[in-house]
Amino acid sequence: MKWRPLAARLAYMRWGCTLALCTTFLTTLPAAPPAKSSHKSTTTHRRVSKAKRRGPSYQTHPDSARYKDIQQALADKGYFKGDVNGQWGDDSVAAIKQFQADQKLPDDGKISAPTLIDLGLGPKHDAALPSKPPAQ
Repeated sequence: MKWRPLAARLAYMRWGCTLALCTTFLTTLPAAPPAKSSHKSTTTHRRVSKAKRRGPSYQTHPDSARYKDIQQALADKGYFKGDVNGQWGDDSVAAIKQFQADQKLPDDGKISAPTLIDLGLGPKHDAALPSKPPAQ
């Protein structure tokens, strides 16, 4: 066996380790998805019930009933002077900005969870509320 200088032996060992790591990595990658064919599929798709569907992954705008609740809460606290009609306009934005500033919240005029909580409304979800036990 021929002795090589230390630097050459280390370089050889380094390449060997690199090759072993790459081989291990490549064998653990998942297989590519099957290619899509041009013919129509005859498989049936599983239906998902409405209860199991998830809502959008982005924040949606409140409906007019929720805007009306927010306007009413702002009016009850003396911030909103307009008609409580569920239409979100400049007067509603100005009222919520003033409320946010007074509560030391970011006064950006956006309806945020901390703003709703301070208004006493809290977050509103579409999930069903638990039923109350019957009165005895």
